[in-house]
Amino acid sequence: MTTQVMKTGIAGLALAILVAVSQPSQAFWFWKKKDTYTETQYPIVLVHGMLGFDAVLGVDYWYRITGELTRSGAEVYVAQVTALDSSEARGLELIAQLENLKAITGADGFNLIGHSHGGPTSRVAASLRPDLVKSVTSVGSPHKGSPVADVVLGVSESPVAETVVTGVLNGLGTLINGLSSNPTDNGQDAMASLQALSPAGSAAFNQQYPEAIPADCGEGDYAVNGIRYYSWSGTEPFTNPLDVTDYALTLVALAFDEPNDGLVGRCSSHMGMVIRDDYKMNHLDEVNQVLGIHSLLDTDPVTVYRQHANRLKNAGL
Repeated sequence: MTTQVMKTGIAGLALAILVAVSQPSQAFWFWKKKDTYTETQYPIVLVHGMLGFDAVLGVDYWYRITGELTRSGAEVYVAQVTALDSSEARGLELIAQLENLKAITGADGFNLIGHSHGGPTSRVAASLRPDLVKSVTSVGSPHKGSPVADVVLGVSESPVAETVVTGVLNGLGTLINGLSSNPTDNGQDAMASLQALSPAGSAAFNQQYPEAIPADCGEGDYAVNGIRYYSWSGTEPFTNPLDVTDYALTLVALAFDEPNDGLVGRCSSHMGMVIRDDYKMNHLDEVNQVLGIHSLLDTDPVTVYRQHANRLKNAGL
């Protein structure tokens, strides 16, 4: 091969590389693959808990979770139900939103992921409208109630105290709702929310909606009426000294006599297949709050959601 031919070949190769680099949509196609790690068959719907929201002042309740799931192929929607109300009332709101999503997207069903009170809320939707739901996953949900609710209810036993407690909570719920990206039209009902999340209220709720709830501290049925059930939770109230909410959760955790995330006990969080019940996360870490500050000694919360979406994908969901 002559020197001139070699130079021509090198020049041609360089030109080809230059052309490839100048076209981002096609650049490096030979090693860059589309990320489909979280590409579930059915859309994911995230359901917030008590005093929750979709986004307030530009900050997502599901901090960075929605974006990361979407980036890897998932179709994700964020439900916006009343911040303070009973599980049944919130569940009916969720059903209405799922019906709208089905009409818009044409999806045959949805994978519900509910945090805290979002777990029982999702269970109502699954029980009443199994045609709309393919799976329910609860994250730090008090399926058997929380003693914290009993403490607050105990404090508010007198008429004056009840007026003060419910007034403060309803006011906070109204403020959060007003600042949300998609506020609801319903009023706040703090007492209904507290009663729903109390051990006694949860026991009555479980009689009516027993699907996938274990009798003890074990696992529940993995599938009921064709719907798959999963759960996970944390048991570490204090995870990072830079997060000011950790100090409050550590104080509230004194109401428990079992490992807990600051608001929900480990056994109470069990539903269906228990993926894990001992993450080094507190109740807010479970949704990557506040602003992603979490323990450095365990899995990043966002990674847990990505892993679960991949689990749903592999299960054909």
